[in-house]
Amino acid sequence: MSLNRKQDNPIQGHPLTAQRRLLLELLRDAEGHIDAKALYRRASAKDESISPATVYRTLNLFKELGLVDEMRLGRVRCYYEIKQSQGHQHLVCQGCGRVIEFQNPHFKKLINAVQREHGFNVKKAELYLEGYCPNCEEKEKGDS
Repeated sequence: MSLNRKQDNPIQGHPLTAQRRLLLELLRDAEGHIDAKALYRRASAKDESISPATVYRTLNLFKELGLVDEMRLGRVRCYYEIKQSQGHQHLVCQGCGRVIEFQNPHFKKLINAVQREHGFNVKKAELYLEGYCPNCEEKEKGDS
């Protein structure tokens, strides 16, 4: 999607600065999830004037506007991704930090069962599983 025309501004009511445009494009180009530090590294390689504070402020703005989802995956880091309409779950590698998306129909069935059982209207549900990807699992076995 082109962001050059005024009507293509996805952050209505807020100026689409060159830095915001860059960060939005980098988020769209990221394969899967990206944390703020990695986003800053990519952005500063293209625009040396961008600061970490700008990245964090912009991520917060994008989150408030519903453009990105923020997920706390793993121990400390938050990851960001362009908001998706379809629910998905995450596998997080404890070795390399890689995040793998997957979908499982049993998760949706579980949510529906919990809603029925408790009369609760679930608006958001997140699932992430931690472990080791095949490469890191091999390294773990090799280090033993």
